[in-house]
Amino acid sequence: MLRMLLTVVQVFSSFAIVGLVLLQRGKGAEAGAGFGAGASGTVFGARGATTALSRATAIFAAIFMINSLALAYLGTTAGKEQHKTILEEAADTGKTAPAAGSAPPPASLPAQAPPAAPATAPASTPAPATAPAPAQAPK
Repeated sequence: MLRMLLTVVQVFSSFAIVGLVLLQRGKGAEAGAGFGAGASGTVFGARGATTALSRATAIFAAIFMINSLALAYLGTTAGKEQHKTILEEAADTGKTAPAAGSAPPPASLPAQAPPAAPATAPASTPAPATAPAPAQAPK
């Protein structure tokens, strides 16, 4: 929010400086004043607008420089903070810390193969059931 406000002030002050510099007369304009093109058409009087425009230019230049320093400071402090993405935050919440006093898991365990099915009888035919022998009565 602050960076956006400072950026708007920076753009406004830069346009103001450009506009004020374009409104001011150059040193070559004084040569034309000797031939009758002088202060007769000015709004600010015979002295001209040099003092007001140069003062406004100096004020906007100071605002521009101070604002540039503030934006540079915000840029360097924002670079130090590491902003996490949504995926990084989700990965961090999925991790659990081991309980205190518990042993760490072993480094690597060999993978165990699942037990093999017997190949003697097909799975669709049932195995023959053996009935118990009948008990004989004593003679």
